[in-house]
Amino acid sequence: MTTRSIAAQPSFLDTFQRLRLGPYLFVLGMAVLDYFIIGPDQFVNALTIGAIYALVAIGYTMVYGIIELINFAHGDVFMVGAFCSMFVLTEVLGQDGPINDPVTLTVVLFIDFAVTMFLLGVLGTAIERFAYRPLRNAPRLAPLITAIGVSFILQNLIQIIYGPSPINTPQIIDPTAHIDVAGISIGIINIFVIATALVLMVALQLFVSRTRIGRAMRSTAQDRQAAQLMGVDINRTIAITFFIGSALAGAAGVVQGLYFGNIQFTLGFQAGLKAFTAAVLGGIGNITGAALGGFLIGFVEVTAAALGFFVWGQAAVFAVLIITLVFRPSGLLGQQLGERA
Repeated sequence: MTTRSIAAQPSFLDTFQRLRLGPYLFVLGMAVLDYFIIGPDQFVNALTIGAIYALVAIGYTMVYGIIELINFAHGDVFMVGAFCSMFVLTEVLGQDGPINDPVTLTVVLFIDFAVTMFLLGVLGTAIERFAYRPLRNAPRLAPLITAIGVSFILQNLIQIIYGPSPINTPQIIDPTAHIDVAGISIGIINIFVIATALVLMVALQLFVSRTRIGRAMRSTAQDRQAAQLMGVDINRTIAITFFIGSALAGAAGVVQGLYFGNIQFTLGFQAGLKAFTAAVLGGIGNITGAALGGFLIGFVEVTAAALGFFVWGQAAVFAVLIITLVFRPSGLLGQQLGERA
């Protein structure tokens, strides 16, 4: 007579914990609550700003996940992307205002994104090759100081070329154009920025999870030496990571100029600091976590401004970061891992 073992059915709580839905529901709950606090107009504004932070934060978390380097120059790569986009629009394409023809607008946007993302990807790869790769086996403090040095170099180069004053950039998508949905007026530029960020983030997630290069990136992040023994070209994988992360920062620079209409050489410091905070808040090394952290910081910042505490906005952002890390040190989607042997 044989006995048949019956596996216990997982409970709802076990399924909930396995899927790790808690952080997503937390952010969703905050978003819903925020909607009623600040209203639909500011809610859309928060989504838009959060989308920009998310794009920059992804570059931070990708680089850290691969080589465990906090690339403080990444914020200024984003700033260079904004200036590169402005140069392409004004000097190459000759644009100085809104474009009403949809076909022309689509072509101009495609060229602007393609050129800016490619050039910024090349810039990120060059930074990795000449500033970070020689220090890959050095003490961790050395590449960190180098990253800060690269940040200052990029800032000063842009300041020398364009000066210290804010510069207007063409808003080729009419900032006054809007559509009405359920009685809510939503700007076309807001929809474009949010949709662009979501498409790029989904494309990146698919690339990392379903392509050969993506598998090489994940294996390198997990164990660089083991990946190298299995035939992964470490230098090539890290260079591609920098290219993709910097290209996404370039895309964020494009939408930054289109949305706000002006840029400055100090733009990268503040945005980079908040994007790095978003990466830590979401779980450093986790792409989805960085995106969630970016949107969360956008909500916190806009809510503080909407309630009349604009000067306390940055303090509120870091207060949320501290509270989150006290109760969840690894971030919203991070995993607490042991040290490698």
